[in-house]
Amino acid sequence: MKKQFIKFAGITLAAALMIGTMSITIPNAQAATTPFSDVQSTHWGASAITNGVSKGYVDGYTNGTFKPDASVTRVEFVKMVVSAMELETTPSNGKWYIEYVDAASKAGLYASADFNDNETAWTKVMTREEMARVAARAIGETTKEDDKWMYLATKAGLIKGVGIGQIAPKGLTTRAQAIVVIERILSKNTGASLEADKYAVSSAEIAWHGTNIFTVMPEIWVTTESDLRQARKDSVEEMWNEKLMTITSKDGLYQGKLDALVAIDLSDPNDPNLGLIAPINTLKWFNNRPSIMNLMVKDQKNSYVLYFKGGTVYNKDTKKYNSSKDLQFRVDGFSSPDLNAFSKGELNAIARLYRNSYFDVPAVIIPKTGTVQEYGNLEIRLQTPASGNRFTQIVPLSLRGTRDDI
Repeated sequence: MKKQFIKFAGITLAAALMIGTMSITIPNAQAATTPFSDVQSTHWGASAITNGVSKGYVDGYTNGTFKPDASVTRVEFVKMVVSAMELETTPSNGKWYIEYVDAASKAGLYASADFNDNETAWTKVMTREEMARVAARAIGETTKEDDKWMYLATKAGLIKGVGIGQIAPKGLTTRAQAIVVIERILSKNTGASLEADKYAVSSAEIAWHGTNIFTVMPEIWVTTESDLRQARKDSVEEMWNEKLMTITSKDGLYQGKLDALVAIDLSDPNDPNLGLIAPINTLKWFNNRPSIMNLMVKDQKNSYVLYFKGGTVYNKDTKKYNSSKDLQFRVDGFSSPDLNAFSKGELNAIARLYRNSYFDVPAVIIPKTGTVQEYGNLEIRLQTPASGNRFTQIVPLSLRGTRDDI
């Protein structure tokens, strides 16, 4: 294992990175105390920065600053990861960064498909989604879906949001962010369990495959291990078929698209997607009795809402297909154990939402408890807004759920 530390004087970090990894010694460093004038003990990354400096894979500037908000290039981040993980490097007669790139490639942290292997590409500032890819690989995660790396990294607790539900994949990686993530990588690889930012995971899941139902409602959307094996899937999240989020009629005259199926937890006042159904005080649920119009969603906090974000892409014949711009959908598998109670206003089954007229809100409400799965699978369906032979549907998700084999 090769580990090279070079002390520096009178040079900047950027220059020092070109000759090797730097280190300074901090006697009796405290967990949240740093020797840098621009990193106070209350800084969110203070502890990680202190740890990173003490381990020698990063350092500050000669003027006593760390510049936690300065951007990090791809090669700077990879160099720090390689050094922090103590990966073996072999000196090269070529560009200074080659030995670190070679080590990263050998360890599976970098693949040629990520971006070109040249100095111009390596010296570009690293985005947060690129950081997520390297971080996830560093703890052994793999995927063939490039938009899944952020989901894997946030779910593992390596990356958190820059705000509530904001993952900023195209945002630039800062020095503080880089060190914090590297420290989490090291912790994860020692077997530590990291706390995930559920809002970041939720947003990352939507960015990955168009829905966050498995993050927000994990106890609801379930299936058996045998069904996963039969479908050749490693996890229930992979049962969602994002290729079936667009429905086109057989005659080609109508097309509708589901941009995202967003799950909202009504018991969580900080749920970042509550704005999709605001104002909640005027939102109602339908119990199949038109005479009852006072069933309020705000009174059903122990519930989830499924919001179908999308609509009609085109409708070339409004006589054949309903002219509504809303997407037609259906959710099955959440039945009432007592229909009489449901008709009297007890939310014990799935129900449509509305505000001023029936179905003017593209969403359903599902209570967290009280429903039954009497028959059939738990399913999400998209449908063409027509009847007879013009009616078709597709099923992005079908799970066995908790029902017994028939």
